[in-house]
Amino acid sequence: MKAAALFSFGGPEVLTLADVPEPQAGPGQVRVRVRAAGVQHFDTGIRQGWAPPSIDLGFPVVPGNEFAGVVDRVGEGVTGFAEGDEVLGYTTLGSYAEYVVAPADQIAHKPASMPWDVAGGFSANGQGAHLCLGEMKVGPGDTVLIHAAAGALGTFSVQLARAWGATTVIGTASEANHDYLRSIGAVPVAYGEGLVERVRAVAPNGVDAAMDNAGPDALRASVELVKDKNRIRTMISDEAAEELGVPALGPGRSVERLLELIRLYEQGSIRIHIRNAHPLARAAEAHRELETGHGRGKLVLTVD
Repeated sequence: MKAAALFSFGGPEVLTLADVPEPQAGPGQVRVRVRAAGVQHFDTGIRQGWAPPSIDLGFPVVPGNEFAGVVDRVGEGVTGFAEGDEVLGYTTLGSYAEYVVAPADQIAHKPASMPWDVAGGFSANGQGAHLCLGEMKVGPGDTVLIHAAAGALGTFSVQLARAWGATTVIGTASEANHDYLRSIGAVPVAYGEGLVERVRAVAPNGVDAAMDNAGPDALRASVELVKDKNRIRTMISDEAAEELGVPALGPGRSVERLLELIRLYEQGSIRIHIRNAHPLARAAEAHRELETGHGRGKLVLTVD
């Protein structure tokens, strides 16, 4: 099968289209003919040779940890899914390919109303937002600050906070993305010097919870703005979090989280903007675009 694969670690140029063996579904697994796969910062880390201790990166490595497609094989013992079902789901590696195998308890049926590109980029950022906001106990009446709110994770986070009852969601972004933030329900503020004062002007009664998707400076601003550090989380600034006494984010991807997000999508509470959909052969270009650190919404790969 064709896959965007790594035969060495390095910059985006090492991610190339190649022929690799097709994966086979074992007991409890399904194989999916991929239609779209999301592009994540986790994937760019894999490309550079980083991986959690539990993952063995033996070449060739096929990145990709979220996908959508059509079930084409069902392993022994799997119930609830059949060949031909349209699904979306998550894994750790392997979705930048024509076929991916995943445990049956990591996939869900795709709503008919959900386009393939949205479905392919739905699980990872959605679950990250769900986990982070859940740990911060975001709920009715809260004022919530989301840093880097125009990106894929921020887009999910703003809308999920509103769906869970937050009264005000403040989102940081460049001024070019302020209209976009308003369109998804956030009050935009510019990032950079003076951020704390700008947020206080919007929320004179204080901020109840803050989510950092931008880096250590944003996390430090969050500590100034939020009284209870237990209601602050970071997705990217682990060392700064330890230094500042901000709790680490726990593990928590689950199909239950994914199903709740799908329900919110079907209700119209969550909408995902696709920044760009690159063909599989242009996976390296998708990584370059992601690593600029700018842009709104989600990057995905499409598979013919």
